[in-house]
Amino acid sequence: MRVSLTVNGEPREADLWGGESLLTVLRDTLELPGSKNACEQGECGSCSVLLDGELVCSCLVLAAQADGREVVTVEGLARDGDLHRVQEAFVRAGAVQCGFCTPGLVVAAADLLAHNPAPTDDEIREALSGNICRCTGYAKILDAVREVAG
Repeated sequence: MRVSLTVNGEPREADLWGGESLLTVLRDTLELPGSKNACEQGECGSCSVLLDGELVCSCLVLAAQADGREVVTVEGLARDGDLHRVQEAFVRAGAVQCGFCTPGLVVAAADLLAHNPAPTDDEIREALSGNICRCTGYAKILDAVREVAG
């Protein structure tokens, strides 16, 4: 089947099998490797993207469900060669270790801040609770989000 969708502001098309995940199409067909394939069960958040402005785990969305819709990946947060302010804050705060969880955390944090520019610590924790990081202990990640919010 063929789907047409807008990815990071650009119209894209893909031929796919009906049971293929949005994550697989993004990574393998559209060559956008930012979203990571870790658990394939929606438990870790490393594949998080925005689908029509809603934060979703792309491993749980069928690519066919994205037909005619808009997807923003971690690659799409940057504009005109400039990193998104959340991406910059992650670098400054040292919130990246192995980097596997980073794309999902960055997308989730950007989504939070788009809807709530001044979140409390509890609101930050809640917004990022769907993302698992096995390396950092979260302190630097929270520092990065606080920096952008503050």
